[in-house]
Amino acid sequence: QVQLVESGGGLVQAGGSLRLSCAASGRASGTYAMGWFRQAPGKEREPVAGIMWSTDSTYYEDSVKGRFTISRDSAKNTVYLQMNSLKPEDSAVYYCAAASPYGSTWYKFVKSWGQGTQVTVSS
Repeated sequence: QVQLVESGGGLVQAGGSLRLSCAASGRASGTYAMGWFRQAPGKEREPVAGIMWSTDSTYYEDSVKGRFTISRDSAKNTVYLQMNSLKPEDSAVYYCAAASPYGSTWYKFVKSWGQGTQVTVSS
């Protein structure tokens, strides 16, 4: 089981930036994708971005393309989500996830979740 610890959430004004981090530890056998989901109040949890550990292939939800960038640091077993040009509608709890590396459908095969970190964007 992979343990995931997120950090980096907070309050930011619209147009601002935040960087989320997710450090992974523990057994990762069979887990070769990591990504981020978000869940706003009253809404379902939705995938935001994913990255395949072995190929660096990345996948983004349409509303964040061009604004968010997912990356990884293999030496630190850490994945990042750089969020620029933030909008109030980006406000949500952001969850890190470890998943099977099934490309664009990675979000359907989550094996572990982080505890979540709050991102609030004020207008």
